[in-house]
Amino acid sequence: MLKKILLFSLLVSVTLSLKAQTPNVYQPYSFQFYQKFDKYVYDPQTRFHSSLKPYFADDSLLKAPLDSFFNIGAETRKRSWIRRVVRTQHLIQVNKEDFTFYGDFLPDYSIGRDLSGNKTTWQDSKGFQFGGTIGKKFSFYTSAYENQASFPDFLNRYIQKTKVVPGQGLSNSYANNSNKNTDYSYVTAIASYSPNKYVNFTLGQDKIFIGDGYRSMLLSDFATNYPLFKITANLGNVQYSAIYTSMQEPNANRLSYDAGFRKKGGVFHYLDWNVNNRLSFGFFDAVIWAAKDDLGNPRGFDLNYINPFIFIRPLERNNGSPDNALVGFTSKYKISKGATVYGQFILDELEVKNFISNKGSVRNKWGAQLGVRGANLFNVERLNYLAEYNVARPFTYTSRPYGNSNATIIGNYGHYSEPLAHPFGANFREFVTILSYSISKIDFYGKVNYGMYGLDLNGDYYGKDIYRTYTSAVKHPGEVDGNGHQIAQGLKTDLLYLDGRVSYLLNPKYNLRLELGAVVRNESNDLANNQTKWLTFGIRSSFRNLYYDF
Repeated sequence: MLKKILLFSLLVSVTLSLKAQTPNVYQPYSFQFYQKFDKYVYDPQTRFHSSLKPYFADDSLLKAPLDSFFNIGAETRKRSWIRRVVRTQHLIQVNKEDFTFYGDFLPDYSIGRDLSGNKTTWQDSKGFQFGGTIGKKFSFYTSAYENQASFPDFLNRYIQKTKVVPGQGLSNSYANNSNKNTDYSYVTAIASYSPNKYVNFTLGQDKIFIGDGYRSMLLSDFATNYPLFKITANLGNVQYSAIYTSMQEPNANRLSYDAGFRKKGGVFHYLDWNVNNRLSFGFFDAVIWAAKDDLGNPRGFDLNYINPFIFIRPLERNNGSPDNALVGFTSKYKISKGATVYGQFILDELEVKNFISNKGSVRNKWGAQLGVRGANLFNVERLNYLAEYNVARPFTYTSRPYGNSNATIIGNYGHYSEPLAHPFGANFREFVTILSYSISKIDFYGKVNYGMYGLDLNGDYYGKDIYRTYTSAVKHPGEVDGNGHQIAQGLKTDLLYLDGRVSYLLNPKYNLRLELGAVVRNESNDLANNQTKWLTFGIRSSFRNLYYDF
Protein backbone atom coordinates (compact mmCIF):
# COMPACT_ATOMS: atom_id res chain seq x y z
CA MET A 1 0.00 0.00 0.00
CA LEU A 2 2.86 2.41 0.82
CA LYS A 3 4.32 1.80 -2.63
CA LYS A 4 0.97 2.60 -4.25
CA ILE A 5 0.64 5.86 -2.33
CA LEU A 6 4.19 6.87 -3.22
CA LEU A 7 3.59 6.06 -6.90
CA PHE A 8 0.39 8.12 -6.95
CA SER A 9 2.15 11.02 -5.21
CA LEU A 10 4.94 10.87 -7.79
CA LEU A 11 2.47 11.01 -10.67
CA VAL A 12 0.70 14.00 -9.10
CA SER A 13 4.05 15.77 -8.59
CA VAL A 14 4.99 15.22 -12.22
CA THR A 15 1.70 16.64 -13.48
CA LEU A 16 2.02 19.68 -11.20
CA SER A 17 5.35 20.48 -12.81
CA LEU A 18 3.81 20.80 -16.29
CA LYS A 19 2.75 24.24 -17.51
CA ALA A 20 -0.16 23.57 -19.85
CA GLN A 21 -3.69 24.09 -18.59
CA THR A 22 -6.98 22.20 -18.74
CA PRO A 23 -10.46 23.72 -18.24
CA ASN A 24 -11.63 24.15 -14.65
CA VAL A 25 -14.63 26.54 -14.58
CA TYR A 26 -17.67 24.65 -13.26
CA GLN A 27 -20.96 24.73 -15.20
CA PRO A 28 -23.88 23.34 -13.10
CA TYR A 29 -25.60 20.42 -14.78
CA SER A 30 -29.17 20.65 -16.03
CA PHE A 31 -30.42 18.30 -18.76
CA GLN A 32 -32.68 20.95 -20.26
CA PHE A 33 -29.84 23.50 -20.41
CA TYR A 34 -27.13 21.09 -21.57
CA GLN A 35 -29.37 19.85 -24.38
CA LYS A 36 -28.92 23.23 -26.08
CA PHE A 37 -25.35 22.21 -26.91
CA ASP A 38 -26.03 18.76 -28.39
CA LYS A 39 -24.99 19.81 -31.89
CA TYR A 40 -21.52 20.66 -30.57
CA VAL A 41 -21.09 17.84 -28.05
CA TYR A 42 -22.29 15.08 -30.41
CA ASP A 43 -20.75 16.39 -33.61
CA PRO A 44 -18.96 13.54 -35.51
CA GLN A 45 -16.09 15.93 -36.21
CA THR A 46 -15.17 16.13 -32.50
CA ARG A 47 -14.03 13.74 -29.76
CA PHE A 48 -15.61 15.45 -26.78
CA HIS A 49 -15.97 13.34 -23.61
CA SER A 50 -19.72 13.79 -23.23
CA SER A 51 -20.69 11.22 -20.59
CA LEU A 52 -19.15 12.71 -17.41
CA LYS A 53 -21.11 15.69 -16.09
CA PRO A 54 -20.97 18.51 -15.01
CA TYR A 55 -18.87 19.94 -17.84
CA PHE A 56 -16.38 22.78 -17.65
CA ALA A 57 -17.64 26.04 -19.17
CA ASP A 58 -14.17 27.00 -20.42
CA ASP A 59 -13.66 23.79 -22.40
CA SER A 60 -12.48 24.73 -25.90
CA LEU A 61 -15.49 23.05 -27.54
CA LEU A 62 -18.13 24.63 -25.28
CA LYS A 63 -16.64 28.06 -24.69
CA ALA A 64 -17.97 29.70 -27.89
CA PRO A 65 -21.59 28.44 -27.64
CA LEU A 66 -21.71 29.14 -23.89
CA ASP A 67 -20.33 32.64 -24.39
CA SER A 68 -22.95 33.20 -27.08
CA PHE A 69 -25.72 32.07 -24.75
CA PHE A 70 -24.52 34.07 -21.73
CA ASN A 71 -24.12 37.23 -23.82
CA ILE A 72 -27.70 37.28 -25.10
CA GLY A 73 -28.83 40.89 -24.80
CA ALA A 74 -25.31 42.26 -24.28
CA GLU A 75 -26.12 45.14 -26.60
CA THR A 76 -28.22 46.67 -23.80
CA ARG A 77 -25.24 47.49 -21.55
CA LYS A 78 -25.93 51.23 -21.74
CA ARG A 79 -29.27 50.79 -19.99
CA SER A 80 -29.81 51.42 -16.26
CA TRP A 81 -28.02 49.20 -13.73
CA ILE A 82 -31.31 47.72 -12.45
CA ARG A 83 -32.42 46.80 -15.95
CA ARG A 84 -29.02 45.28 -16.75
CA VAL A 85 -29.13 43.15 -13.58
CA VAL A 86 -32.58 41.87 -14.50
CA ARG A 87 -31.78 41.28 -18.18
CA THR A 88 -28.08 41.00 -19.04
CA GLN A 89 -25.54 40.85 -16.22
CA HIS A 90 -24.72 39.53 -12.75
CA LEU A 91 -25.75 41.43 -9.65
CA ILE A 92 -22.07 41.69 -8.70
CA GLN A 93 -19.41 41.34 -11.35
CA VAL A 94 -15.64 41.81 -11.17
CA ASN A 95 -13.31 41.06 -14.09
CA LYS A 96 -9.58 41.47 -13.51
CA GLU A 97 -6.71 39.93 -15.41
CA ASP A 98 -5.91 37.41 -12.67
CA PHE A 99 -9.20 37.41 -10.73
CA THR A 100 -12.90 37.23 -11.58
CA PHE A 101 -15.93 37.20 -9.33
CA TYR A 102 -19.69 37.25 -9.77
CA GLY A 103 -22.68 37.01 -7.45
CA ASP A 104 -26.45 36.81 -7.91
CA PHE A 105 -29.67 36.63 -5.96
CA LEU A 106 -31.62 33.59 -7.17
CA PRO A 107 -35.40 33.91 -6.91
CA ASP A 108 -37.42 30.75 -7.47
CA TYR A 109 -41.08 31.54 -6.91
CA SER A 110 -44.06 29.72 -8.36
CA ILE A 111 -47.78 29.39 -7.86
CA GLY A 112 -49.84 26.49 -9.11
CA ARG A 113 -52.95 24.40 -8.86
CA ASP A 114 -53.26 20.69 -8.24
CA LEU A 115 -56.53 20.21 -10.11
CA SER A 116 -56.98 16.58 -9.07
CA GLY A 117 -56.25 17.27 -5.41
CA ASN A 118 -58.22 20.54 -5.52
CA LYS A 119 -55.47 22.51 -3.78
CA THR A 120 -53.19 25.46 -4.45
CA THR A 121 -49.48 24.73 -4.65
CA TRP A 122 -46.63 27.17 -4.31
CA GLN A 123 -42.89 27.41 -3.90
CA ASP A 124 -41.00 30.20 -2.16
CA SER A 125 -37.26 29.72 -2.69
CA LYS A 126 -34.68 32.40 -1.98
CA GLY A 127 -31.18 31.63 -3.11
CA PHE A 128 -27.83 33.04 -4.06
CA GLN A 129 -24.85 32.02 -6.11
CA PHE A 130 -21.32 33.30 -6.40
CA GLY A 131 -18.30 32.10 -8.24
CA GLY A 132 -15.12 33.14 -9.94
CA THR A 133 -11.55 32.35 -10.80
CA ILE A 134 -8.15 33.00 -9.23
CA GLY A 135 -5.49 32.99 -11.90
CA LYS A 136 -6.03 30.54 -14.74
CA LYS A 137 -5.94 27.31 -12.77
CA PHE A 138 -8.39 27.71 -9.89
CA SER A 139 -12.12 28.35 -9.87
CA PHE A 140 -14.87 28.24 -7.26
CA TYR A 141 -18.66 28.15 -7.23
CA THR A 142 -21.37 27.94 -4.59
CA SER A 143 -25.13 28.30 -4.49
CA ALA A 144 -27.70 27.85 -1.73
CA TYR A 145 -31.47 27.96 -1.41
CA GLU A 146 -33.81 28.28 1.55
CA ASN A 147 -37.17 26.84 0.51
CA GLN A 148 -40.76 26.64 1.63
CA ALA A 149 -43.31 24.84 -0.52
CA SER A 150 -46.72 23.25 -0.81
CA PHE A 151 -46.53 20.34 -3.24
CA PRO A 152 -49.20 18.26 -4.98
CA ASP A 153 -50.33 15.08 -3.28
CA PHE A 154 -48.05 12.63 -5.09
CA LEU A 155 -44.93 14.51 -3.97
CA ASN A 156 -46.24 14.87 -0.42
CA ARG A 157 -46.71 11.10 -0.27
CA TYR A 158 -43.07 10.69 -1.31
CA ILE A 159 -41.89 13.21 1.31
CA GLN A 160 -43.98 11.53 3.99
CA LYS A 161 -42.37 8.18 3.20
CA THR A 162 -38.74 9.29 2.81
CA LYS A 163 -38.73 12.54 4.86
CA VAL A 164 -36.76 13.98 1.92
CA VAL A 165 -37.77 16.49 -0.76
CA PRO A 166 -36.75 14.79 -4.04
CA GLY A 167 -33.09 15.46 -4.74
CA GLN A 168 -32.92 18.46 -2.41
CA GLY A 169 -32.53 17.28 1.16
CA LEU A 170 -34.29 16.63 4.43
CA SER A 171 -37.74 18.10 4.93
CA ASN A 172 -37.80 20.08 8.18
CA SER A 173 -41.56 19.59 8.51
CA TYR A 174 -42.49 16.10 7.42
CA ALA A 175 -45.63 15.91 5.30
CA ASN A 176 -48.01 13.96 7.53
CA ASN A 177 -50.97 14.69 5.28
CA SER A 178 -51.56 15.86 1.72
CA ASN A 179 -52.09 19.50 2.75
CA LYS A 180 -48.96 19.95 4.84
CA ASN A 181 -46.33 22.50 3.78
CA THR A 182 -42.63 21.75 3.97
CA ASP A 183 -39.38 23.66 4.25
CA TYR A 184 -35.90 22.52 3.29
CA SER A 185 -32.43 23.71 2.23
CA TYR A 186 -30.24 23.02 -0.78
CA VAL A 187 -26.51 23.76 -1.05
CA THR A 188 -23.84 23.31 -3.73
CA ALA A 189 -20.17 24.23 -3.28
CA ILE A 190 -17.28 23.45 -5.62
CA ALA A 191 -13.56 24.27 -5.76
CA SER A 192 -11.78 23.26 -8.97
CA TYR A 193 -8.04 23.22 -9.63
CA SER A 194 -6.34 22.33 -12.92
CA PRO A 195 -2.55 22.43 -12.57
CA ASN A 196 -2.08 21.50 -16.25
CA LYS A 197 -3.97 20.34 -19.32
CA TYR A 198 -4.01 16.74 -18.14
CA VAL A 199 -5.43 16.80 -14.60
CA ASN A 200 -8.27 18.43 -12.67
CA PHE A 201 -9.00 18.19 -8.95
CA THR A 202 -12.52 19.00 -7.76
CA LEU A 203 -13.58 19.21 -4.12
CA GLY A 204 -17.04 20.10 -2.93
CA GLN A 205 -20.68 19.28 -2.25
CA ASP A 206 -22.44 18.33 -5.46
CA LYS A 207 -23.69 15.52 -7.71
CA ILE A 208 -22.10 13.57 -10.55
CA PHE A 209 -23.93 12.26 -13.63
CA ILE A 210 -22.44 9.53 -15.81
CA GLY A 211 -24.02 8.81 -19.17
CA ASP A 212 -25.38 10.34 -22.36
CA GLY A 213 -29.07 9.89 -21.62
CA TYR A 214 -31.79 11.57 -19.62
CA ARG A 215 -31.49 8.87 -16.96
CA SER A 216 -28.34 7.14 -15.77
CA MET A 217 -28.26 3.52 -14.69
CA LEU A 218 -24.73 4.02 -13.31
CA LEU A 219 -24.64 7.27 -11.32
CA SER A 220 -27.23 10.02 -11.67
CA ASP A 221 -27.97 13.45 -10.21
CA PHE A 222 -31.29 12.40 -8.65
CA ALA A 223 -30.27 12.06 -5.00
CA THR A 224 -29.33 14.92 -2.68
CA ASN A 225 -25.89 16.57 -2.98
CA TYR A 226 -23.04 14.83 -1.17
CA PRO A 227 -19.41 15.68 -0.27
CA LEU A 228 -17.02 14.52 -2.97
CA PHE A 229 -13.44 14.64 -4.17
CA LYS A 230 -12.90 13.99 -7.89
CA ILE A 231 -9.68 13.48 -9.82
CA THR A 232 -10.03 13.67 -13.61
CA ALA A 233 -7.19 12.91 -16.01
CA ASN A 234 -7.32 13.59 -19.75
CA LEU A 235 -4.81 11.74 -21.90
CA GLY A 236 -5.66 12.18 -25.56
CA ASN A 237 -8.69 10.06 -26.36
CA VAL A 238 -9.01 8.75 -22.81
CA GLN A 239 -10.60 10.49 -19.84
CA TYR A 240 -10.35 8.81 -16.45
CA SER A 241 -12.04 9.87 -13.20
CA ALA A 242 -11.77 8.65 -9.63
CA ILE A 243 -14.49 9.96 -7.31
CA TYR A 244 -14.47 9.62 -3.51
CA THR A 245 -17.66 10.44 -1.60
CA SER A 246 -19.14 10.54 1.88
CA MET A 247 -22.85 9.80 2.18
CA GLN A 248 -25.45 9.28 4.90
CA GLU A 249 -28.85 7.77 5.58
CA PRO A 250 -31.24 9.79 7.80
CA ASN A 251 -33.81 6.97 7.98
CA ALA A 252 -31.41 4.28 9.15
CA ASN A 253 -31.46 3.23 12.80
CA ARG A 254 -29.14 5.57 14.68
CA LEU A 255 -26.42 4.08 16.84
CA SER A 256 -26.74 7.09 19.14
CA TYR A 257 -28.16 10.60 18.97
CA ASP A 258 -24.68 12.16 19.23
CA ALA A 259 -23.44 10.11 16.28
CA GLY A 260 -25.91 11.78 13.92
CA PHE A 261 -27.19 10.11 10.78
CA ARG A 262 -25.66 6.79 9.75
CA LYS A 263 -22.66 7.28 7.46
CA LYS A 264 -21.55 5.41 4.36
CA GLY A 265 -18.76 5.84 1.85
CA GLY A 266 -18.51 5.45 -1.89
CA VAL A 267 -15.72 5.21 -4.46
CA PHE A 268 -16.43 5.42 -8.21
CA HIS A 269 -14.09 4.97 -11.16
CA TYR A 270 -15.00 5.82 -14.73
CA LEU A 271 -12.90 5.56 -17.88
CA ASP A 272 -14.21 7.06 -21.14
CA TRP A 273 -12.40 6.07 -24.34
CA ASN A 274 -13.08 7.80 -27.66
CA VAL A 275 -12.08 5.11 -30.13
CA ASN A 276 -12.55 7.60 -32.96
CA ASN A 277 -14.73 10.61 -33.76
CA ARG A 278 -17.90 8.51 -33.73
CA LEU A 279 -17.43 5.56 -31.37
CA SER A 280 -16.87 5.69 -27.59
CA PHE A 281 -16.73 3.12 -24.81
CA GLY A 282 -16.86 3.67 -21.08
CA PHE A 283 -15.96 1.44 -18.13
CA PHE A 284 -17.37 2.03 -14.64
CA ASP A 285 -17.07 0.52 -11.20
CA ALA A 286 -18.28 1.51 -7.75
CA VAL A 287 -18.19 0.28 -4.19
CA ILE A 288 -20.44 1.38 -1.30
CA TRP A 289 -19.82 0.50 2.33
CA ALA A 290 -21.25 1.33 5.76
CA ALA A 291 -19.06 3.22 8.20
CA LYS A 292 -20.49 0.99 10.95
CA ASP A 293 -22.87 -1.93 11.02
CA ASP A 294 -26.01 -2.07 13.18
CA LEU A 295 -23.98 -3.43 16.09
CA GLY A 296 -21.62 -0.44 16.00
CA ASN A 297 -18.69 -2.37 14.54
CA PRO A 298 -16.67 0.05 12.38
CA ARG A 299 -15.96 -0.75 8.74
CA GLY A 300 -14.01 2.46 8.23
CA PHE A 301 -12.32 3.46 5.00
CA ASP A 302 -10.43 0.67 3.28
CA LEU A 303 -7.06 2.09 2.20
CA ASN A 304 -7.08 -0.29 -0.77
CA TYR A 305 -9.78 1.92 -2.32
CA ILE A 306 -7.45 4.95 -2.42
CA ASN A 307 -5.73 3.53 -5.48
CA PRO A 308 -7.37 5.30 -8.45
CA PHE A 309 -5.78 3.01 -11.05
CA ILE A 310 -7.55 -0.25 -10.29
CA PHE A 311 -10.99 -1.69 -10.87
CA ILE A 312 -12.26 -2.29 -7.37
CA ARG A 313 -14.66 -5.22 -7.85
CA PRO A 314 -11.84 -7.82 -7.84
CA LEU A 315 -10.20 -5.94 -4.96
CA GLU A 316 -13.43 -5.93 -2.96
CA ARG A 317 -13.78 -9.68 -3.52
CA ASN A 318 -10.20 -10.28 -2.39
CA ASN A 319 -11.10 -8.45 0.83
CA GLY A 320 -13.84 -11.01 1.50
CA SER A 321 -16.65 -9.13 -0.29
CA PRO A 322 -17.65 -7.05 2.75
CA ASP A 323 -19.08 -4.19 0.65
CA ASN A 324 -21.52 -3.54 -2.20
CA ALA A 325 -19.64 -3.45 -5.50
CA LEU A 326 -21.01 -2.75 -8.98
CA VAL A 327 -19.50 -2.64 -12.46
CA GLY A 328 -20.86 -0.96 -15.58
CA PHE A 329 -20.33 -0.26 -19.24
CA THR A 330 -21.31 2.66 -21.49
CA SER A 331 -21.10 3.28 -25.21
CA LYS A 332 -22.21 5.74 -27.85
CA TYR A 333 -22.04 5.97 -31.62
CA LYS A 334 -22.61 9.17 -33.62
CA ILE A 335 -24.67 8.00 -36.57
CA SER A 336 -24.70 11.44 -38.13
CA LYS A 337 -24.40 15.08 -37.15
CA GLY A 338 -27.99 14.94 -35.92
CA ALA A 339 -28.21 11.52 -34.27
CA THR A 340 -26.27 9.61 -31.60
CA VAL A 341 -27.10 6.15 -30.26
CA TYR A 342 -26.03 5.43 -26.68
CA GLY A 343 -26.35 2.68 -24.09
CA GLN A 344 -25.45 1.53 -20.59
CA PHE A 345 -25.25 -1.72 -18.66
CA ILE A 346 -24.91 -2.03 -14.88
CA LEU A 347 -24.09 -5.32 -13.16
CA ASP A 348 -24.72 -5.55 -9.44
CA GLU A 349 -24.44 -9.30 -9.04
CA LEU A 350 -24.40 -12.28 -11.38
CA GLU A 351 -24.63 -16.06 -11.17
CA VAL A 352 -23.64 -17.19 -14.65
CA LYS A 353 -25.46 -20.52 -14.70
CA ASN A 354 -28.73 -18.96 -13.54
CA PHE A 355 -28.31 -16.04 -15.91
CA ILE A 356 -27.89 -18.38 -18.87
CA SER A 357 -30.79 -20.58 -17.79
CA ASN A 358 -32.98 -17.48 -17.28
CA LYS A 359 -34.59 -18.87 -14.12
CA GLY A 360 -34.94 -15.41 -12.55
CA SER A 361 -32.43 -15.74 -9.72
CA VAL A 362 -32.67 -13.15 -6.95
CA ARG A 363 -28.92 -12.61 -7.36
CA ASN A 364 -29.01 -11.78 -11.07
CA LYS A 365 -29.15 -8.05 -10.49
CA TRP A 366 -28.57 -5.87 -13.54
CA GLY A 367 -29.92 -2.85 -15.41
CA ALA A 368 -29.60 -1.48 -18.93
CA GLN A 369 -30.29 1.55 -21.10
CA LEU A 370 -30.63 2.14 -24.84
CA GLY A 371 -31.38 5.49 -26.43
CA VAL A 372 -30.97 7.91 -29.29
CA ARG A 373 -30.62 11.68 -29.09
CA GLY A 374 -29.74 14.49 -31.42
CA ALA A 375 -30.11 18.06 -32.61
CA ASN A 376 -31.87 19.88 -35.44
CA LEU A 377 -34.59 17.27 -35.92
CA PHE A 378 -36.11 17.41 -39.44
CA ASN A 379 -33.41 20.00 -40.21
CA VAL A 380 -35.10 22.45 -37.85
CA GLU A 381 -32.41 24.47 -36.09
CA ARG A 382 -32.46 24.13 -32.27
CA LEU A 383 -35.07 21.35 -32.30
CA ASN A 384 -33.51 18.67 -30.07
CA TYR A 385 -34.87 15.23 -29.26
CA LEU A 386 -34.27 12.13 -27.15
CA ALA A 387 -35.88 8.68 -27.01
CA GLU A 388 -34.75 6.25 -24.32
CA TYR A 389 -35.51 2.84 -22.82
CA ASN A 390 -34.41 1.86 -19.29
CA VAL A 391 -34.79 -1.44 -17.45
CA ALA A 392 -33.64 -2.92 -14.14
CA ARG A 393 -34.23 -6.37 -12.69
CA PRO A 394 -35.74 -6.81 -9.24
CA PHE A 395 -33.37 -6.18 -6.29
CA THR A 396 -30.72 -4.40 -8.38
CA TYR A 397 -28.77 -1.85 -6.29
CA THR A 398 -29.77 -3.56 -3.02
CA SER A 399 -27.34 -5.05 -0.50
CA ARG A 400 -27.16 -7.80 2.06
CA PRO A 401 -27.73 -7.04 5.77
CA TYR A 402 -24.93 -5.38 7.74
CA GLY A 403 -24.35 -6.82 11.21
CA ASN A 404 -27.82 -8.32 11.69
CA SER A 405 -31.10 -8.87 9.86
CA ASN A 406 -32.43 -5.39 10.67
CA ALA A 407 -29.64 -3.55 8.84
CA THR A 408 -31.31 -3.26 5.46
CA ILE A 409 -30.42 0.17 4.08
CA ILE A 410 -26.81 1.10 4.81
CA GLY A 411 -24.88 -0.81 2.16
CA ASN A 412 -27.27 -0.24 -0.75
CA TYR A 413 -26.65 1.95 -3.80
CA GLY A 414 -28.39 4.99 -2.36
CA HIS A 415 -27.87 8.21 -0.46
CA TYR A 416 -30.16 10.19 1.80
CA SER A 417 -33.07 7.75 1.32
CA GLU A 418 -32.92 8.05 -2.48
CA PRO A 419 -31.38 5.95 -5.30
CA LEU A 420 -28.00 6.95 -6.70
CA ALA A 421 -29.06 5.74 -10.15
CA HIS A 422 -32.63 5.64 -11.49
CA PRO A 423 -35.43 7.31 -9.43
CA PHE A 424 -37.63 4.20 -9.82
CA GLY A 425 -35.10 2.11 -7.87
CA ALA A 426 -35.35 -1.35 -9.48
CA ASN A 427 -37.85 -3.85 -10.88
CA PHE A 428 -39.04 -1.62 -13.74
CA ARG A 429 -39.17 -0.81 -17.43
CA GLU A 430 -39.35 2.78 -18.66
CA PHE A 431 -39.68 4.68 -21.94
CA VAL A 432 -38.78 8.39 -22.15
CA THR A 433 -39.19 10.80 -25.05
CA ILE A 434 -38.19 14.47 -24.96
CA LEU A 435 -38.48 17.32 -27.44
CA SER A 436 -37.10 20.81 -26.88
CA TYR A 437 -37.08 23.85 -29.13
CA SER A 438 -35.58 27.33 -28.70
CA ILE A 439 -36.38 30.44 -30.67
CA SER A 440 -34.70 33.62 -29.52
CA LYS A 441 -35.38 33.77 -25.75
CA ILE A 442 -38.35 31.41 -25.78
CA ASP A 443 -37.93 27.73 -24.88
CA PHE A 444 -40.44 24.93 -25.44
CA TYR A 445 -39.93 21.64 -23.60
CA GLY A 446 -42.05 18.48 -23.68
CA LYS A 447 -41.48 15.09 -22.07
CA VAL A 448 -43.40 11.80 -21.95
CA ASN A 449 -42.49 9.07 -19.46
CA TYR A 450 -44.13 5.67 -19.42
CA GLY A 451 -43.04 3.30 -16.69
CA MET A 452 -44.09 -0.18 -15.65
CA TYR A 453 -42.95 -1.51 -12.28
CA GLY A 454 -43.92 -3.92 -9.52
CA LEU A 455 -44.77 -2.67 -6.03
CA ASP A 456 -44.65 -4.70 -2.84
CA LEU A 457 -47.87 -6.54 -2.04
CA ASN A 458 -49.31 -8.00 1.18
CA GLY A 459 -46.06 -7.33 3.03
CA ASP A 460 -43.97 -9.32 0.56
CA TYR A 461 -40.87 -7.72 -0.98
CA TYR A 462 -40.78 -7.85 -4.80
CA GLY A 463 -37.62 -5.86 -5.49
CA LYS A 464 -38.45 -2.23 -6.41
CA ASP A 465 -37.48 -0.59 -3.12
CA ILE A 466 -33.67 -0.58 -2.96
CA TYR A 467 -33.89 0.25 0.74
CA ARG A 468 -34.76 -3.33 1.59
CA THR A 469 -32.32 -6.23 1.53
CA TYR A 470 -32.54 -8.75 -1.29
CA THR A 471 -32.28 -11.56 1.27
CA SER A 472 -35.87 -10.74 2.27
CA ALA A 473 -37.20 -11.32 -1.27
CA VAL A 474 -40.58 -12.97 -1.66
CA LYS A 475 -40.45 -16.75 -2.04
CA HIS A 476 -42.32 -17.98 -5.10
CA PRO A 477 -44.36 -21.18 -4.67
CA GLY A 478 -42.62 -24.16 -6.18
CA GLU A 479 -39.34 -22.29 -6.67
CA VAL A 480 -36.08 -22.96 -4.85
CA ASP A 481 -32.76 -21.16 -4.50
CA GLY A 482 -34.37 -17.73 -4.92
CA ASN A 483 -35.47 -18.23 -8.55
CA GLY A 484 -38.60 -17.13 -10.38
CA HIS A 485 -38.16 -13.35 -10.14
CA GLN A 486 -39.18 -11.37 -13.23
CA ILE A 487 -39.16 -7.67 -14.12
CA ALA A 488 -42.27 -5.79 -12.88
CA GLN A 489 -43.28 -8.65 -10.57
CA GLY A 490 -45.48 -7.85 -7.59
CA LEU A 491 -48.32 -5.36 -7.85
CA LYS A 492 -47.96 -4.42 -11.51
CA THR A 493 -48.22 -0.64 -11.80
CA ASP A 494 -48.28 1.68 -14.82
CA LEU A 495 -47.05 5.26 -14.65
CA LEU A 496 -47.72 7.87 -17.33
CA TYR A 497 -46.07 11.24 -16.78
CA LEU A 498 -46.53 14.14 -19.22
CA ASP A 499 -44.55 17.33 -18.66
CA GLY A 500 -44.79 20.46 -20.81
CA ARG A 501 -43.12 23.83 -20.23
CA VAL A 502 -42.83 27.18 -21.99
CA SER A 503 -40.34 29.72 -20.68
CA TYR A 504 -39.11 33.18 -21.56
CA LEU A 505 -35.49 33.94 -20.70
CA LEU A 506 -34.93 37.18 -18.81
CA ASN A 507 -31.27 36.92 -17.83
CA PRO A 508 -28.98 34.19 -19.19
CA LYS A 509 -26.27 34.80 -16.57
CA TYR A 510 -28.24 32.92 -13.93
CA ASN A 511 -31.02 31.46 -16.09
CA LEU A 512 -33.70 33.84 -14.81
CA ARG A 513 -36.90 33.09 -16.66
CA LEU A 514 -40.68 33.22 -16.61
CA GLU A 515 -42.02 29.68 -16.86
CA LEU A 516 -45.45 28.18 -17.46
CA GLY A 517 -45.76 24.45 -16.89
CA ALA A 518 -48.27 21.62 -16.89
CA VAL A 519 -47.94 18.06 -15.56
CA VAL A 520 -50.33 15.16 -16.03
CA ARG A 521 -49.47 12.11 -13.94
CA ASN A 522 -51.39 8.85 -13.79
CA GLU A 523 -50.23 5.93 -11.61
CA SER A 524 -52.56 2.96 -11.78
CA ASN A 525 -52.76 -0.67 -10.65
CA ASP A 526 -55.44 -3.11 -9.51
CA LEU A 527 -55.71 -1.44 -6.09
CA ALA A 528 -55.57 2.29 -6.85
CA ASN A 529 -55.58 4.96 -9.54
CA ASN A 530 -53.70 8.09 -8.48
CA GLN A 531 -54.16 10.97 -10.88
CA THR A 532 -52.55 14.41 -10.85
CA LYS A 533 -53.15 17.41 -13.08
CA TRP A 534 -50.81 20.20 -12.02
CA LEU A 535 -50.47 23.70 -13.48
CA THR A 536 -47.68 26.08 -12.44
CA PHE A 537 -46.43 29.54 -13.26
CA GLY A 538 -43.41 31.25 -11.79
CA ILE A 539 -40.22 33.20 -12.03
CA ARG A 540 -37.38 30.70 -11.84
CA SER A 541 -33.59 30.89 -11.74
CA SER A 542 -30.46 28.72 -11.53
CA PHE A 543 -29.39 25.69 -13.58
CA ARG A 544 -30.08 22.96 -11.02
CA ASN A 545 -31.69 19.70 -12.13
CA LEU A 546 -34.75 18.54 -10.17
CA TYR A 547 -36.75 15.38 -10.89
CA TYR A 548 -40.42 14.84 -10.06
CA ASP A 549 -41.15 12.31 -12.84
CA PHE A 550 -41.37 9.10 -10.86
